[in-house]
Amino acid sequence: MARQILEESRIHPAIRDRISALNADIVKEVQDAIAANAVVVVGMRQNPMPKRARSLLDVAGIGYNYLEYGSYLAGWRRRNALKMWTGWPTFPMVFVKGALVGGSADLAQLHASGELAKLLA
Repeated sequence: MARQILEESRIHPAIRDRISALNADIVKEVQDAIAANAVVVVGMRQNPMPKRARSLLDVAGIGYNYLEYGSYLAGWRRRNALKMWTGWPTFPMVFVKGALVGGSADLAQLHASGELAKLLA
């Protein structure tokens, strides 16, 4: 399943650098965290779903790195870079062994089925 992404050849050369540099620091920070940690949760303040994901991991005794970017009104433009990079529309974004596994509900399903333990083994 390939995601629809505008081909670079369809972007005028004069704006390619601006597009590639836009909020690249936040994407790099998440990429670095994913490379250094088995589980990474990317969230935001005031959203209960990242808290649920973190609580599930805490109860299960699974270590993770948590990155928090703004709140509903603050930081949304920077968070858009993460949404565009992953294609995932909501927070949290949960990564296990470098792979995006989804959000809080998806993490709960993986845990309940035993798949999370297999991924971490």
